[in-house]
Amino acid sequence: MEIIFYSAKRYDHEYFNLLNRKYQHKLRYVEDRLTSKTVDLIKQESVVCVFVNDVLDQEVLSLLAQQDVKLIALRCAGFDNVDLNAAKQFGIKVIRVGSYSPNSVAEHALCLMLALNRKVYKSYNRVKSGNFSIDGLLGFDFSGKTIGIIGTGKIGLVLSRITQAMGMRVIAYDLVKNPECKKLGIEYVSIDTIFSQSDVISLHCSLNARNRHFIDASALEKMKDSVMLINTSRGAIIDTCAVIEALKSKKIGYLGIDVYENEQGLFFEDLSCQTIKDSVFNSLLSFPNVLITSHQGFFTKNALENIANTTLNNIQKFEQGDNLSDEELC
Repeated sequence: MEIIFYSAKRYDHEYFNLLNRKYQHKLRYVEDRLTSKTVDLIKQESVVCVFVNDVLDQEVLSLLAQQDVKLIALRCAGFDNVDLNAAKQFGIKVIRVGSYSPNSVAEHALCLMLALNRKVYKSYNRVKSGNFSIDGLLGFDFSGKTIGIIGTGKIGLVLSRITQAMGMRVIAYDLVKNPECKKLGIEYVSIDTIFSQSDVISLHCSLNARNRHFIDASALEKMKDSVMLINTSRGAIIDTCAVIEALKSKKIGYLGIDVYENEQGLFFEDLSCQTIKDSVFNSLLSFPNVLITSHQGFFTKNALENIANTTLNNIQKFEQGDNLSDEELC
């Protein structure tokens, strides 16, 4: 099939071209994000492959239908940027990568935890400038602390295993309890118990209309003082303005985020020679106990190979009229 890739980076070219040797689809890449203004970049492709910050609202989907697009292939697991009702209305099927590498995201969450606790980023910069003092770098043992994991799908399960092996007490909240977590002895508790008992809270839930700004001022007020908050899921799950106030009051002692609710046009771009005009994001950057990475939790060789292979295989299934699994369909 003929496929146009929006928001395509060098690594997309590399891994999709490599895996496409097996499938022989016709691939074309554009750097632009998909918006109503870039739909006209489509030539004769019937498949549009997109990423997390491409726009797939009713207006864009209507324009895609006019271009005779039959399939939207998300090269990610989340689909909160897609108006699924509109896609159905216009007869466009939407598929995704249900699971590419839970380990990559879980390990990145752990990376944020360790770097924040032991202040690795501060130590690195000090040593580079010849400052070998360890004053101000004091951390704590994770062993014996309680981590609350919100969302116990595949990523939450992996992080549960890792942190349990570190000697942490793991408690969890999810609307659907994962039997694998139960086998590990993970205790499912109420969300208020997560907030009140956790020294570390890590978010691993998909974004939907019900949980947008789930971590708001009210939720933060219920948390322990100096709580560590980690978000590698979707930015809009936390109310960033409320989090900034909690950082000011020291309710949040450590914040590690790989996602940001207004990351479109910011993350995945090199803006090092530009002024960042997002005042909320600039405020986050001003705190010494905040660590931000630019949506790189998925970014491992293993994950990129799996994303490319699964996406191309799903497109082939669609082309051949084969049934797609519930995990592959949106």
